[in-house]
Amino acid sequence: MEIILLERVAKLGQIGDVVNVKNGYARNFLLPQRKALRATKANMAVFEAQRKEIEANNLKAKKEAEAVAAKMDDVSVVLIRQAGESGQLFGSVSSRDIAAALEEAGYKVDKNQVILDRAIKILGLNDIAVRLHAEVEVIVTVNVARSAEEAEIQAAGGDVDAKEEEEEFAVEDYFEKEEDAEAAVAVEEEAVEEAAEAAPVEENATDEEVSAEEEAEETKSE
Repeated sequence: MEIILLERVAKLGQIGDVVNVKNGYARNFLLPQRKALRATKANMAVFEAQRKEIEANNLKAKKEAEAVAAKMDDVSVVLIRQAGESGQLFGSVSSRDIAAALEEAGYKVDKNQVILDRAIKILGLNDIAVRLHAEVEVIVTVNVARSAEEAEIQAAGGDVDAKEEEEEFAVEDYFEKEEDAEAAVAVEEEAVEEAAEAAPVEENATDEEVSAEEEAEETKSE
């Protein structure tokens, strides 16, 4: 299908260019999004009559998009998702999810402006392009994590798995210390028991010594 571009379209052309595209691409995207018109004689005449106005409107929209892009410089959004130990998400993150997160952060973005070749299906940081205008794009960071704490670690360049290993070692150390403490208590209790068992023997020996001394005194007195 031949169409007239009403704005710059990547890999196709500039405003006013007449190009040939696949019917599906034109019907499902370019025409509904008002990025183009069918290249009929009537539409060509209308376009030429309104060309200056179309170009002026495009320039205005571009400047507005550039202003928004300046505010979105270095923007990062966090999406909390459930995932397995390998980091694989139980589901995925779509362009709709990213647009919603950006809107929640105060940036009005349509899901069609989020350039996502395929859904995000793993934890981590993702640099995603947002096309605010045909000639204006901005990169935002999409931080997909299991929790806000993990998101902070990822944003700081840390390794979430390393933290989990550290926590596991800390738990092991704790139980090792507990076992050592229990062993020390057992040894101490055993020593106390041995001392308690030995004490009566010592008392008996003392009683015998006393009896011997008493007999010796009786003998002397006789």
